[in-house]
Amino acid sequence: MGVAGVVFVHGVRTSRTMWRAQVEALTAAGRRAVAIDLPGHGRRAGEPFTLDGAVDAVADAVDRFEGPVLVVGLSLGGYVSITYAARYPKNVVGLVAAACSTRPARIPMAAWMLAARAIGALPDAGAGLNRFMAERTLTRAAALDVAAGGFALDVMDDVLREMSAATPLADLARISAPVWLVNGRFDHFRTEERRFLAACHDGRLVVVRGAKHLVNLDAPVAFGRVLLDALVRVEASDPAQAPGPYPAHDPR
Repeated sequence: MGVAGVVFVHGVRTSRTMWRAQVEALTAAGRRAVAIDLPGHGRRAGEPFTLDGAVDAVADAVDRFEGPVLVVGLSLGGYVSITYAARYPKNVVGLVAAACSTRPARIPMAAWMLAARAIGALPDAGAGLNRFMAERTLTRAAALDVAAGGFALDVMDDVLREMSAATPLADLARISAPVWLVNGRFDHFRTEERRFLAACHDGRLVVVRGAKHLVNLDAPVAFGRVLLDALVRVEASDPAQAPGPYPAHDPR
C-alpha cells in the first residue's frame, strides 16, 4: 500500500512551523511532506476558525498529492485530523493523532474559555506569556520552531466553541485505516487514551516517556520513530505481512 505524502496539522495558537524538524527530516529522507496553517493561525491569522474550515484546510493540502496520505495532527490538529479522516476515509492511509486523547466536553471547555479570556485580557494579549512558556519548557531549537510562525492570540473563543461540537470517539470508530495515538507521559490531554484506543478499528497507543503536551517538540527523536513506523506499516505491500500492534510505552 503506497503513501503519497504526509500532511502535518498544528496545535492551537501555533502554526505550521511547529513541524519544521519533522518536515525537514522527511524531506531529507526523500518523502513528500507539507505542514499547513489552520484558519486563524500563521499565514491565515485573522481568519475565523471553524471546524469545517479547518477540515477544508487539510483537504486542500491532501489534494496536492496524487494518492492517499498519512495525516499527522497534534492537539487541535489531532482533533481536526480525526474529523478529516472520518469524513474522507479513502484519502487517508494512516493517522497519527497526538496529544488529543480527551473528549472536548462542555464543562472543561468552558473552564478553558474562561482561562483563555483572562490571558487575552493581559496588556499584550498573552504574547509574553506564550514566549515565556515556550522558552522555559522547550529546547532552544524547539522554541524557535514553535514561535517562527507567530502565536495566534485571538482564536481561543472560536476554537473552543467549535471544538465543543467535535465527536472524536465516534469519528475514530468510522476510520478503518491504522491509527497511532501518541501522548507525552505528562500530557494533560491523555485522560481517556484507553477509551480512544478502544474506539479504533486498528489502533496503537504510544506514550512517550518524559514528554509533555507538545510531544513532537519535547521528544523529536521518539516522535520521528513513530512516524517512520507508521510509514513502514502503511507502505507494506501486503498489510497481512506488516508487524502487529505494539504495546503502549509506559502507560501509567
